[in-house]
Amino acid sequence: MSQLIDGTKISTQVLEEVASEVELLKAEFDIVPTLAVVLVGEDPASHVYVRNKVKRATEVGMGSIEHRLEAETTQDALNDLIDVLNNDPEVHGILVQLPLPSHLNEDEVIASIHPAKDVDGFHPLNVGALASGRESLVPCTPQGCMIMLRQVHPDLSGKKAVVVGRSNIVGKPMAALLLQANCTVTIAHSRTKDIESVCRNADIVVAAVGRPKFINADWIKPGATVIDVGINAIDIDGKRKLVGDVDFESVADIAGAITPVPGGVGPMTIACLLLNTTRAARHQLA
Repeated sequence: MSQLIDGTKISTQVLEEVASEVELLKAEFDIVPTLAVVLVGEDPASHVYVRNKVKRATEVGMGSIEHRLEAETTQDALNDLIDVLNNDPEVHGILVQLPLPSHLNEDEVIASIHPAKDVDGFHPLNVGALASGRESLVPCTPQGCMIMLRQVHPDLSGKKAVVVGRSNIVGKPMAALLLQANCTVTIAHSRTKDIESVCRNADIVVAAVGRPKFINADWIKPGATVIDVGINAIDIDGKRKLVGDVDFESVADIAGAITPVPGGVGPMTIACLLLNTTRAARHQLA
């Protein structure tokens, strides 16, 4: 059995660091780092995510503001709200929960958030800064994956890494972070030929494709580290169960280290969102 990379435990350590930084910002500058969350519509999963984010923010002493908007909210009304939050000095981070209702333009919304308050790290300026190796607010899930990886590999230099998936939210920024850590990086995707062999060559495999149990033991080199970003709800024997993009049972027997689902990357994403908010608050003081 491989080493289990416990995201719940590691996220608790990150949140303790965040709480300490919150106290420092209060003591040094008399400010309370504050996250504004905008939720449009009634998507059940989004409501759960937002509730968890606000709960964790409160636990570490941060301020949180919720804006819950009707599903019929117009683009102009949403943009106007973001403009108000951009210009509010007491708001340090802005998160618009995705996905949005289909009539709203997500790219326009993301671009309307001030880059200094873009704690999701999705604004084009932050994306460009990450790609060019400059300091920026980094997307939360890839950032959490890197923290977990360094628990196993303090020095990632020279490791062969394969990222399975090329989304703007996970795959591409994950590859950029691994490259910054001096890994040799391959992005594999639906058009990759002989994708199993590509993955079998890797010291590190990051799975982010959104397909349940897509990657099995035949894809993994013995001793490799596997980070499973996927979270998929499937029915097993009539019961709803959450599984990753990796077939945990088979891969755990061959990998050197692996993240579970749930309890792996998920808790790290929220912890890194709050970490980004404290970083944004401090940078806004400059």
